[in-house]
Amino acid sequence: MLAESLTALAAALGTAVVQAAGTQAWDGFRTGVARVLGRGEGDRESVELERLDRTAAALRSATPERAELERTRQETAWETRLAVLLEELAEPERDAVVAGLETLLAERRTEQGGPTAGGGVVSGNTFHDRANVQAGYVNVLRIDQRPEA
Repeated sequence: MLAESLTALAAALGTAVVQAAGTQAWDGFRTGVARVLGRGEGDRESVELERLDRTAAALRSATPERAELERTRQETAWETRLAVLLEELAEPERDAVVAGLETLLAERRTEQGGPTAGGGVVSGNTFHDRANVQAGYVNVLRIDQRPEA
């Protein structure tokens, strides 16, 4: 069984792949993911590029009614893919993959203006009732509070 930090890394990769697909950052991000998961082997890298391209195509072709379901499906697929890979790798190789993915995800957060860059991003959320939104580590905006008249 994977350590909690590795499980979180797998989930973060799934989310990042889905968020990057179809954006200007996609080409660079997909190349980086394929490079890290390919672990220096051209054939493995090509297989990962094909997987990433299938993910992007599935997200693009999803109807509006099925878009959220497809996003969830793709996130889960990538999370599972990485979790299985990390479980199978010997420790030195696993450590290299983890380090490579952590660097790639940190770069992605920086490009998005995320916490690494000193800002926060709230994206892809739907609120149907009261909600609290936090950007960063200590800033809380309560949107369910109304100014007093």
